Amino acid sequence: MSQQYGFYIDESMCSGCKACAMACKDKNNLDDERFFRTVSEYRGGAFAPAGKAYGNGVWAYWISLACNHCSNPKCVQGCPTGAMHKRKEDGIVAVDQNVCVGCRYCTWNCPYGAPKYDKIKGKMSKCDFCCDLIDKGQEPACVAACPLGLIKFGSIEQLRQQYGALADIKGLPDSSATHPNLVIKPHKNAEKA
Repeated sequence: MSQQYGFYIDESMCSGCKACAMACKDKNNLDDERFFRTVSEYRGGAFAPAGKAYGNGVWAYWISLACNHCSNPKCVQGCPTGAMHKRKEDGIVAVDQNVCVGCRYCTWNCPYGAPKYDKIKGKMSKCDFCCDLIDKGQEPACVAACPLGLIKFGSIEQLRQQYGALADIKGLPDSSATHPNLVIKPHKNAEKA
């Protein structure tokens, strides 16, 4: 493989605006039930007695997540037709629509639930890093749409050199299963799962 693309996401500053998810949905012309990028809230804590009053220990944070184009993609392993595959030139996990039978085994095998069923076509679909935009020298739609510039895209090796290698936070599956090509700067309350 010549390189492996990946995402860096600064979850510590994410406001949960969902601009990334909406840009992805718009760019890919997705129906109401399909999202290639999701933004989910995680919350916890409680109010606790602090002397004669109560102290606020409540917290919340957002996780923006798409396909992680894993080094060990379970969706590819679970695909009986070979439609779900990992491209050698850039590590993008893609769906060959001419081979896909829409069985959904890829979704059942992916711990992130990244592949989505297209009811109209009867086939699977998923994030492809907006490879058509990349080929034109542009950024993926989610990266370009983030108003705070919190999502970065590029060579995972370079992203890890610049930002570290953390991919395990509360709210995400253990990275050892798939080795996602994802780097996260966690929110202060997103302790390791």
